[in-house]
Amino acid sequence: MDIIVLEKGISAGELRHIVKKLERKGFKANISKGTERTVIGVIGDTSRITEDEANAFASMPGVEKIHRIIQPFRLASRDFKPQDTVIKAGKHSIGGRKIQVMAGPCAVEDLPTLLKIGKEVKKAGASFIRGGAFKPRTSPYTFQGLGEEGLKYLAEVRKKTGLPVVTEIMDPRDIDVILKYTDVIQIGARNMQNFRLLQEVGSYDIPIVLKRGLSATIKDLLMAAEYIMAQGNDRVILCERGIRTFETATRNTLDLNAVPVLKSLSHLPVIVDPSHGAGHWKLVAPMSKAAIAAGADGLIIEVHSNPEEALSDGEQSLRPDKFAVLMKELKAVAKAVGREL
Repeated sequence: MDIIVLEKGISAGELRHIVKKLERKGFKANISKGTERTVIGVIGDTSRITEDEANAFASMPGVEKIHRIIQPFRLASRDFKPQDTVIKAGKHSIGGRKIQVMAGPCAVEDLPTLLKIGKEVKKAGASFIRGGAFKPRTSPYTFQGLGEEGLKYLAEVRKKTGLPVVTEIMDPRDIDVILKYTDVIQIGARNMQNFRLLQEVGSYDIPIVLKRGLSATIKDLLMAAEYIMAQGNDRVILCERGIRTFETATRNTLDLNAVPVLKSLSHLPVIVDPSHGAGHWKLVAPMSKAAIAAGADGLIIEVHSNPEEALSDGEQSLRPDKFAVLMKELKAVAKAVGREL
């Protein structure tokens, strides 16, 4: 018993009675009100509920039927919510007909550079400014980010351009300072299974871009999303950013199969990061087009005005002029699949 489908016109008292009974048995109830039906997602180990107990729930006033979910991820499952989720982030919506693009440098370096990039990506049609203030790097000797100073720069660019801010969190202790400056929090690939961090961001009502881990399966990604959603935050955006395989020709292997697979399994919006997925700027444009053709709801692309001087990931960053050309080309792809950019 994972989902309780409620009858139309159920009274508030009947709903409270069902929720209290679940809580007495040690479960949490996640109530989702759709256009046609209201359902309760039962959070907890429902495998211990006997058939008799399930039948007892089915007979309660206000219950239409009980549906068991085979998948271990419940709140993220299409069984729980058949219709696509659309997430409001800043003044934009992710998951609707319009494809959203998040663009900016891998790392925030200084305000003049960031502001220049922000103005250029907005002119080209980007919806969000992205940039890392806290950088998880493979080597402890490389640039680690500017911290709160970098967040202030991002907020200043938002003020000057109107672009909502997307930035990464690495440590649960940074949540308060990050919330002061950002509109969307990113969980990077290295932290996809940092469950303490997932639970922390799940406690706040803010959109979360959850990137697939370096060696994570699709199920692993959805279970990570479940950690966030189980805490009450259902504003999760899944991100395919390439996985580690035996192939060495590219930085990672961008698994575009994941886009339609995730959309078949989950109601959550899916975006693609072609910059990290390919690892070289020449591959970003074709992979971006392929991602939209595969059904992605958005892209997150690294853009830098002087890539050879970038402090992080310059080799995979597009120059603003090439980004502008790509954005024009993407409009035709979006139109061909019934979307808009």
